[in-house]
Amino acid sequence: MSGRPRSLTLILAALIAFGPLSVDMYLPALPSIQREFHTDPAGVQLTLSTYLLGLAVGQMLYGPLSDRIGRKRPLYAGLVLYILASIGCAMAPDIGTLQAMRFLQAIGGCAGMVISRAVVRDLFEHQEAARVYSILLLVMGVAPILAPLVGGQVLVLVGWRAIFGGLAIFGALCLAASLWILPETRAARSGRHGMHSMMHDIGALVRDRLFVGYSLALGFAMASMHAYFATSPILFIDVYGVEPTNYGWIFGSNAAGFILFSQINRVFLRRTTADNVLRWASWAQLAIALGLLAVASTAAGGMWGLLPPIFCVIAVLGLMHPNALAGAMMVEPSRAGTASALVGTAQFTICALTAWLSGFVPLPAAMPLATAVMVVVVLSFLTRVALVRRGRAAERS
Repeated sequence: MSGRPRSLTLILAALIAFGPLSVDMYLPALPSIQREFHTDPAGVQLTLSTYLLGLAVGQMLYGPLSDRIGRKRPLYAGLVLYILASIGCAMAPDIGTLQAMRFLQAIGGCAGMVISRAVVRDLFEHQEAARVYSILLLVMGVAPILAPLVGGQVLVLVGWRAIFGGLAIFGALCLAASLWILPETRAARSGRHGMHSMMHDIGALVRDRLFVGYSLALGFAMASMHAYFATSPILFIDVYGVEPTNYGWIFGSNAAGFILFSQINRVFLRRTTADNVLRWASWAQLAIALGLLAVASTAAGGMWGLLPPIFCVIAVLGLMHPNALAGAMMVEPSRAGTASALVGTAQFTICALTAWLSGFVPLPAAMPLATAVMVVVVLSFLTRVALVRRGRAAERS
């Protein structure tokens, strides 16, 4: 990492893990929470929905703020809020309080996600940033696999409230490490810090062809994974009769592919540019999505015919995510926080809409999954070609 201490990479990885940890670690506890609070499934599911809403809202708070007053103070404030909200979740007397605390937990936790991306932009240029994002993706990929296992063990041993106690401890450790290790990578900006200044930065970014191109290409590509999240449980468990325990192995193998390719990306980046890897991966994902659609429409091979193209569609994201993110973040450093917030909000919004809409596709068996994947992959490919490739060509001319 060009001499940068490994401890810095570790703290950035921990900060970006708040999202998956806070979602996946408590999933095994949902039935227990429902029983204790005598609520219905919709009530307990709302604890997840409010958290996702907090992630969407909070990112646009921390990004512009960190551009104006520095990275560390907003991060500290977010971590303190996360710790307090996690304790509030652990002590919640009813489902309504738990829902409110989950929203505040997300508002606090997304500070780490936004500011870690901005810190990478502050410290590294395009090619090196793509390598660092690949390392951070390793944590993002491992967390969804390990977090439910850890949460399940904590649930059995000491109950669901201890899960949130553990998250509070994790937040406190991250806060201590940030105070000790993390440097201030963006000095406070002098001048006006109001809404007008923030809107000026947002306007400059949305008029930037390359920023919009990389952001949309990333958002649509990652939506293919969320289409899989939304449709695969019903497809494999209800349609193909896979046992829920075995479904976990299918889920884990696809996550492992994503992790593996994110680390292969670091090897590719020693030999070529991030834009080249993104272009190759974009073409590969398009071809794989076409193959998935063909298999789904013909039912060739049944479930076993679907598994290889699904694995490949998700694995290729390990090449696309770090390189598209690095491209989007190569904006003026004074706007890196705002850029990080916009990238995260755009990705979350596209993925959430895709996951929601994929459930309404009135097609049999695997076609809702294959159709949703095909649509978002084509949109990712087209935005990359129309905005990124042409934007780069305009720079060279």
